[in-house]
Amino acid sequence: MSYKSILLNLDIDSPIEPLTRVGIDLAKRFGARLIGFCAADAPLPVTMAPEGAALAAELWEQLRDEIRKRFKDMHGEFNSLVARSVSSEWRDAVENPDHALTSSSRLVDLIVTSASQGASTGDPYRKADPGNLVLRAGRPVLVAAHGTAHLPTGRVVVAWKDTREARRAVADAVPLMAMANEVTVVAVDPDPDDWIKDGIGDVTSFLAGHGIKARTEILKSGDEAGRLIDFLASVNAELIVSGAYGHSRLREWVFGGVTRSLLDEVWLNRLMSS
Repeated sequence: MSYKSILLNLDIDSPIEPLTRVGIDLAKRFGARLIGFCAADAPLPVTMAPEGAALAAELWEQLRDEIRKRFKDMHGEFNSLVARSVSSEWRDAVENPDHALTSSSRLVDLIVTSASQGASTGDPYRKADPGNLVLRAGRPVLVAAHGTAHLPTGRVVVAWKDTREARRAVADAVPLMAMANEVTVVAVDPDPDDWIKDGIGDVTSFLAGHGIKARTEILKSGDEAGRLIDFLASVNAELIVSGAYGHSRLREWVFGGVTRSLLDEVWLNRLMSS
């Protein structure tokens, strides 16, 4: 099992070098094709006067032309950074970032992105919503730590709950965990019982079948998110693997508590599946 195609979602308003370095590093490790990607659009200016419609349309096209010029610059910088070190291509779209990115996920095995504002959306015309991406892409999403240019995978922690999403995340993260020096499967529960112990044991057995040795931790706490974040800091976790939980309400994504907390911890590298 490996990743053979990686989509690198780049932010139109941020420096692209750090995340591109992460993508190049991963592509080299897995012999994968790296697809640089950016999508953005401009809102149509609002005018109340009929005679202003033509002017508004002209202004809108000017704004979109500025986006296309930025794409061209990003494409050139991406090519310069990759410098034929890995197989690569570039794609961009003057389109809603959420829609364009979700559609493009069908191309790849893994999506790599950043979320400098955590779970907050930011400008929906210029930045993909992490909720839309993680919960709708249908692919594992690696949310890189803010500003990082390298993805260390020496110490990996699996945040385990016996759910479909967590099972999917564990399977999706096998290629990365196979490179780790230390893998810990951790569960947080206010009253741990044999059912939790059996479940976490089955996860380590699954990983052992892939040649991955993992230890387990069961933490007793009613504050699942807070206790998990504290644990990650205490063991200097370099990558956290977890299921992502949430649903759409009134056109906004409502996350589960742990999912939101992990997205908000921008110092973490997080691989999430749903």
